[in-house]
Amino acid sequence: MDKRKSLILNTIIKEHIKTGAPVGSGVLANKYKLKISPATIRNEMAELEDDGYIIQPYTSAGRVPAEKAYSFYLNSLKDKKLSSSDLEIFEKLFSDRGEKHIKQTAKEMARISGNTIFWATDKDNFFYTGISNLLAQPEFAQSDLIRHISLMMDRVDEIIDKIFDDMEFDTKVLLGSENPFGDSCSTILVKYKAGGKEGLFGILGPMRMDYEKNLALADFINKKLIEK
Repeated sequence: MDKRKSLILNTIIKEHIKTGAPVGSGVLANKYKLKISPATIRNEMAELEDDGYIIQPYTSAGRVPAEKAYSFYLNSLKDKKLSSSDLEIFEKLFSDRGEKHIKQTAKEMARISGNTIFWATDKDNFFYTGISNLLAQPEFAQSDLIRHISLMMDRVDEIIDKIFDDMEFDTKVLLGSENPFGDSCSTILVKYKAGGKEGLFGILGPMRMDYEKNLALADFINKKLIEK
């Protein structure tokens, strides 16, 4: 992909992550000052749509990123550090020890990410928080999607058991069609080993989740767990 198409696609993704709304050529031309004419932006967007990177939802004039776009975006992401305020919060939480501090950390992660957090400190000790964050996303306003997410959460122990067994010690993103919670979601997972025990935590959100922030959260907490 050439630089101009890449710039337009990444800008569409970032705008959609922020707003959840379809993105039109006018938004790109007026809000982001890309120094590209509206006509050229429309032409490039048409080609991106033909190539399967963006799609037109219903009769909207705007476009939204497809799974292929998020995969491209993830491959181009650079490392991102936590903000100083978030870093201070988590450094304080990790000054404590034990199950209580893990639950407090998970709640802060859910608040800061705006997503659902699940955490298994071993295969038999599992909890999650922030389901309301997931259901509040505009993508899940439809009753059939809410029902699907609810059914998945009823099977969450079974899903996590399988992930726990199959995943290597690493950070992994399960995007869209690869996501066991549904193809409208994404999950960032980290499997770790600390103090002789294996653990797994994850951030579950819409495919539109803020990958930069959430990957920074995952990497920071993984590092802290290994340090313990």
